[in-house]
Amino acid sequence: MKLSLSTAELLAQLQTATRVASTRSAVQALSGVMISAEADSKPELLATDMEIGLRVPLNAEVARPGAAVLPARLLLDVVRSLPADRLTLELRAAEQDVELISGPTTFHLRTLRAEDFPALPTPSADSRVALPTEAFIETVARVARSASRDETRPVLTGILMSASGQELRMVATDSYRLSVKQTALESPLQESLEVNVPARALQELARIAQQAPSESLAASVGQNQVIFEFGDIVLSSRLIDGQFPNYRQLLPESVEHELRLSSAELTDVVRRISLLAQKNTPLRLSFSEGTLTVSAQTPDVGEASEAIPVPFHGDPFEIGFNPEFLRDGLESIESEELLLKLISPLRPGLIESPDTGDFVYLIMPIRLNV
Repeated sequence: MKLSLSTAELLAQLQTATRVASTRSAVQALSGVMISAEADSKPELLATDMEIGLRVPLNAEVARPGAAVLPARLLLDVVRSLPADRLTLELRAAEQDVELISGPTTFHLRTLRAEDFPALPTPSADSRVALPTEAFIETVARVARSASRDETRPVLTGILMSASGQELRMVATDSYRLSVKQTALESPLQESLEVNVPARALQELARIAQQAPSESLAASVGQNQVIFEFGDIVLSSRLIDGQFPNYRQLLPESVEHELRLSSAELTDVVRRISLLAQKNTPLRLSFSEGTLTVSAQTPDVGEASEAIPVPFHGDPFEIGFNPEFLRDGLESIESEELLLKLISPLRPGLIESPDTGDFVYLIMPIRLNV
């Protein structure tokens, strides 16, 4: 293998691919990126941690076809430091290294075992579902924070993604909060899908898509895999086994109080008062006629409270929430106003987009000590 290309081109694509390379696998090749310049295909970089796989194109001049696997983060650091605008990469099989030359600088980087680098799945044209990129990015951003990070319950570490007709829906929950985002599509989809995809995979794809939002996005489902095509970039991800919770059963059919509030005002108050909700201390929301008082008290740290006018009527009551989870829900509302729906101090609260109802955030309360 021998190829030459722009240093900036390789650096940009390495920064994307390296994010997927494994940092903790016992298989050394998984910590690397494969530089592939085979005779029958375009040059590309490949990386995988066995959960997510990524192919990114390289605009390179190929003098001799071939492939090599190099340590991802070391290669990234080396390319970032290079003095010249262009570089050449040449595999030296006898020395088991790749020679990298850029201007007056020469590196010899030991290769990793290419035989240990797994083959990445390829897209299937039969089940391809075309998705609007902007709608995809927005939907991922609104729900991803609710996905669990607890690997002991893997089914909750994913985002349930469904697309059919003229609707894209994503759902995520960690059992303490639940996000549901429905996005209307301008034109109906020709195919449909419903899969539970690791949240990390969708977040990585959304991050890539944000850099070039005009590109087309398509998804196809294979054997325990979903494959996304974004222009010439291909991201594959394993699907999560197990039954995703029936989230519709968690959404209450009726509520006692429905308050239309200023999103910015309530979010600012919650951010301020949360500074004093430390060491697992809940944030208290106390409702009385026409007033909401947000307060927090942490022993040996201090306390804070702030009252704002709200259209509340009825018997006073107080409810407690995890401050971080409450902030996440409030920050997910993109409209000027929000709907806060409450039932009782021991029942979940709901934060919704007003009028459209396209976003619902359910948050479990924390039992307060009087």
